[in-house]
Amino acid sequence: MYKNLLKTLKVLVVIIAFLSNSIQAQDPVLSQFYAAPLQLNPAFAGITNSPKINLNYRNQWSSIFNAYTTYAASYDQYLQNVNSGIGFAVLMDRAGDGIYNTGNFNIVYSYKLPINQNTYIKGGIQAGLYQVSLDWDKLVFIDQLDPISGQTQLSEENRPDQLSKSYFDVSTGLLVYNRLFYGGISIFHLNSPNESILNINEGLLNGLPMRLSLHGGMQIYLSKDNKTKNKPFISPNILYTKQDKFQQLNIGAYAGMSSVFAGAWFRHSFGNPDAVIFSLGFSKSLFKIGYSYDYTISRLNSESNGSHELSVLINFEKENRRKHSYNDCFNLFR
Repeated sequence: MYKNLLKTLKVLVVIIAFLSNSIQAQDPVLSQFYAAPLQLNPAFAGITNSPKINLNYRNQWSSIFNAYTTYAASYDQYLQNVNSGIGFAVLMDRAGDGIYNTGNFNIVYSYKLPINQNTYIKGGIQAGLYQVSLDWDKLVFIDQLDPISGQTQLSEENRPDQLSKSYFDVSTGLLVYNRLFYGGISIFHLNSPNESILNINEGLLNGLPMRLSLHGGMQIYLSKDNKTKNKPFISPNILYTKQDKFQQLNIGAYAGMSSVFAGAWFRHSFGNPDAVIFSLGFSKSLFKIGYSYDYTISRLNSESNGSHELSVLINFEKENRRKHSYNDCFNLFR
């Protein structure tokens, strides 16, 4: 009985967090941000001359009743004749074992403009549909719990008429880069759409908060031999994210050598240290596959079981016999 009650209380905590009028939703932020560039900044559209596909999966705090599961996919390519990148991005996030779900589909466009011979600026914009939905049948309310047996019974809560909502969403971003370093800024949900399903105290909420991201990094080659294919390199990076009162800082480095890559990161949520992230992967033919594990160092350590991420990149330029030469520092994103 105790286990059933504890499991139910965990579900209630997740639901209260999403339905409370004083708490607003927050976008998922992937640990392998470099494996989902369009989720980081729409200006990253078209950083390869040939088409590429990114696939991502994240399972966060799996031992807490599958707290958050995130799926993402994107396609983009560069149009050299018009100095533009185009693509689309899809994301689905399931909270509380699928009780509360968010998803979006966006069309992405970017434009590259040279500042000088070695430095470029890229601006990007994305627009599409954002949807939220609530699986009412999975909810367990206090009046459903029998305090003696721990079994559930019928609730007197009224089922809302509307359990899902769709709305228009728009975001933008900017990148400045050369062969040594890059820096970028992106702002998601510029129009702060109203995502409320229950319409309680409608008009008192400001809508979905804008998500600000500041990111940058360097690319340092470990070999000076220009004839070496896939030269080994190390790429220190920093990522700062702010959405309403939530803040997060990732600092770490990514290293690539031949067909193998690895990385280590530290994530801090300003309220407390959050996690240490380790990543490892390899590339073969068109494919680049990565795995990362977030080792939780906050007070959730004993309960969360950490977080797992998988990523797959399909880069079609690798089947093109013509060697592409890039005057940038985006190897970790390719």
